[in-house]
Amino acid sequence: MGIIYSKNQKTGITYAYDNKPYWDPEKKQSRATRKLIGKVDPVTGEIVQTRPYRKRAAEPSEKPKQGPIPVLNTERKFMGASYLLDQIGKETGVEEDLKLCFPNEYKQILSLAYYLIMEENNSLSRFSHWHRLHRHPFGKDIASQRSSELFQSITEDQRMNFFKKQGKRRIEKEYWAFDTTSISSYSDTLAQVKMGKNKEGDRLPQFNLALLFGEESGLPFYYRKLPGNITDVKTIKRLMQEFDVMGYQKVNMVLDRGSTAKRTSTGSIRAIRSF
Repeated sequence: MGIIYSKNQKTGITYAYDNKPYWDPEKKQSRATRKLIGKVDPVTGEIVQTRPYRKRAAEPSEKPKQGPIPVLNTERKFMGASYLLDQIGKETGVEEDLKLCFPNEYKQILSLAYYLIMEENNSLSRFSHWHRLHRHPFGKDIASQRSSELFQSITEDQRMNFFKKQGKRRIEKEYWAFDTTSISSYSDTLAQVKMGKNKEGDRLPQFNLALLFGEESGLPFYYRKLPGNITDVKTIKRLMQEFDVMGYQKVNMVLDRGSTAKRTSTGSIRAIRSF
């Protein structure tokens, strides 16, 4: 191995070559291969390397052999329940309607819903621990403070729009069951906590929760928190008004023993008493 020089007689430029001798067993003689290194500067005598040679010199002489790739990170996540909820969300249209109503937050809402279903007895402060062990739509941690901010950011219009989309998917397919319940509270600051007829027999102030859901699907289409001193009759009247707002022309609704319903101006509500 060595460097040899060759001068071009026409241009007068001297070129330097990398000369590598080898033995040719067929011809039984020594031969050599030459690769251009560059031009020789006529003033300094230094070799000015050409681009291809500089590129070859920068590359490693031997490429690393391919072999098994070491595993640097490992993790274990439960996926079965999440996959089931994924399919339920797609078949019921919940995922699609959430995406339309909450385009930027729907994955976070789904992940929080998955957590509340799987960990019904735990607070949202444990979401970080649950996230490390389960696959979920958002795929990232949601701190307790962030989840509170997310819930507070949901407007009444967004909520009613979601209920409207869910209700119209099944309005012709099933009866809707409606009922209210009372939730006792020791709070002195919540405006809706009032003294009223407590269905549990507690001598505590309360707020009421009204819920409307499909008889066959079991899916809720409407809910409303109400002051504890609101009677069921007033709750039903308010429900009828909101049906008008949501554009429901005809609804088959199942009420409990003490409830009543009246025909609205935009359509009909069919009330069925249960005994």
